[in-house]
Amino acid sequence: MQETGLRNPRLSTQSFGLEGPGMVFFNLTEAALYERSIARGEARLTADGALAAETGIHTGRSPRDRFIIRDEATENEIWWDNNNAISREQFDLLKQDFLAFASTRSLFAQDLHGGADPAHRINVRVYCEHAWHALFIRTVLRRPDRAEIEDFDPGFTILCLPSFRADPDRHGVRTETIIACDYTNGLVLIGGTSYAGEMKKSVFSYLNYLLPSKDVLPMHCSANVGDHGDSAVFFGLSGTGKTTLSADASRTLIGDDEHGWSDEGIFNFEGGCYAKTIHLSKKAEPEIYAAVTRFGAVLENVVIDTDTRVPNFDSAALAENARAAYPLDAVANASRTGRAAAPKNVVMLTCDAFGVMPPIAKLTPAEAMYHFLSGYTAKVAGTEKGVSEPQATFSTCFGAPFMPRHPSVYGNMLRDLIILHDVDCWLVNTGWTGGKYGVGRRMPIEVTRRLLNAVLDGSLKEADFRTDPYFGFAVPTSLPGVEPHLLNPAKSWVDPAEFEETARKLVGMFAENFTRFETEVDDEVRDAQPRVAIAAE
Repeated sequence: MQETGLRNPRLSTQSFGLEGPGMVFFNLTEAALYERSIARGEARLTADGALAAETGIHTGRSPRDRFIIRDEATENEIWWDNNNAISREQFDLLKQDFLAFASTRSLFAQDLHGGADPAHRINVRVYCEHAWHALFIRTVLRRPDRAEIEDFDPGFTILCLPSFRADPDRHGVRTETIIACDYTNGLVLIGGTSYAGEMKKSVFSYLNYLLPSKDVLPMHCSANVGDHGDSAVFFGLSGTGKTTLSADASRTLIGDDEHGWSDEGIFNFEGGCYAKTIHLSKKAEPEIYAAVTRFGAVLENVVIDTDTRVPNFDSAALAENARAAYPLDAVANASRTGRAAAPKNVVMLTCDAFGVMPPIAKLTPAEAMYHFLSGYTAKVAGTEKGVSEPQATFSTCFGAPFMPRHPSVYGNMLRDLIILHDVDCWLVNTGWTGGKYGVGRRMPIEVTRRLLNAVLDGSLKEADFRTDPYFGFAVPTSLPGVEPHLLNPAKSWVDPAEFEETARKLVGMFAENFTRFETEVDDEVRDAQPRVAIAAE
C-alpha cells in the first residue's frame, strides 16, 4: 500500500547502498511515528500524551564502544588518547554487515539539520530500526521545511540498528555494542544499543570534528538571551544545573545542550531538548514539566504506572538517567531562530561536593581556558558502589566523550573568542557549602539565581573582589541578598583546619589532572592554575 512518506527502498536509498525486501519510511510525522511505535510494541502512550520507551540494558552512552577510523585523513586530527581507533578495513567490513542486516528490516528515515545557522549547518539523514528512535531524532534535531526535503542531500548519515550485534573477533571491536565513525565520509554505524542519546551525540561529535576547521567553536553548553540581545552560555557536566539555570522565564532559551560560536554569534545545533527527568516536579521546574507531559515528547526509561499511565519521575527503577526529549517549541520562551549575538557572559558550572569552592568567581581569559580544559565537577558519596567520599571528576571541555580533537584546539578557540568579544567569564559552584557532601548543604538555588542575575544584568562585575588563597581567582566579597559567609567558604565550615586540608586536597587534584595539558598551553594558562604552594602561603 502506497502512502505519504513511504518510498521504494531501492530507489530512495540507492546512493547509500541499502537493498532488500524491507521498506523505508521517509520523514513520517509525529502521529504516524506514534502509530507505528505502539503497533510494533516499541513504546506506550502515557496519560499525558507522551510516548514512553525503554532501552533495556543500555540506559546511557557506551563511550568505550565508540570507534573512529584511523587513516591518513584523521591520523593527525584526532585526539587518540581519548578516542578508540578502528581501521578502514574493519569499518568497511562492519558497514557491509550493517547493510546486509538492514536490508532485512523496515527502516524509518528522517532528513534533518544539525545547526540553526544556514552558513554552518549540516544535512543529516538518520536511518532507524525503531520508529520511536525516528521520533526522538526528529524531535532533538532541526526539521527542514518541505521545499528543502525535496532536494535533500545528506552530508552526514547515521544508521542505527539496535538489533545488530557486532562480532568482536570479526570486526575488531570490544563488544557486541558498536558506535563506529567514518568522519572522512560522514557516516556513523550504531548497533547493539537502544539508548537514543547515541544518535544525538553522534551528530554533536561530528560537528565537534568538522567545525573547528571552519573557525567555529562547538560547545557542550546551554544558552539563553535577554531582551537587549545580551546572550549567555552555560557550560557544565550532568547534574550541575546547565538545563535548569538556562531555563529562565525572564530570558529567551536558545538551547539546552549543544551550540556553535562563529564570527556571527552563537547558534543552537538542535531543535529540541533532552533533559534528565529524575525527580522532575511541576512546582520546581514548571516549564520543563509541561514540555515533557504532552504529545510529541519522548520519555526514555521513565517509570509509567501500569494502570493510570502516569509517569513517575521520582522512580529510578528503570534508570537514574531517565530522560525526556521534547521540541523547543514546547517551551514558551524558546527562540524560534536558535541564534543570538556573541555572548556577553560565559558561565562554567561545577558541582563541588567537597564544599570548598565559592558560589561564584570571576575568571580572566587564561583562567577561563584553564577551567574549561579541566572541566571539573564531583561525584557524591553513594552514587556508585564503594564511593564513601566525594570524588573529583574532570571531563575536559565539559564534554570529553564528544571531543574528537585535542582539547587545546577548543580551549584556544574559546580564549580567543573571549578576548575578541570582551566576554565576562564566571565559575559557578552549584554544589556544597558549609562542609563536604554529607556534612554541609547544597548551595541554595535561590542564591545561585541571585548571583547569576547579577552577572546577567552586569552589576556583579562592579562588586569588590578578593583573591581566593587556594584557587587564585577573584571572588566577590558581598552582594545584596546573599549571606557574606556563603561567598567565603572557609567561614562557613565549623573546623577551619579541616577546610584547609580539604581545599589543599582539591587543589592537588586539579594540578595532577592538568599535567596532561601543560605541554599544550602557554605560560599564561599554566600560571592560571591553582597550586598547593599558593594555598600554603
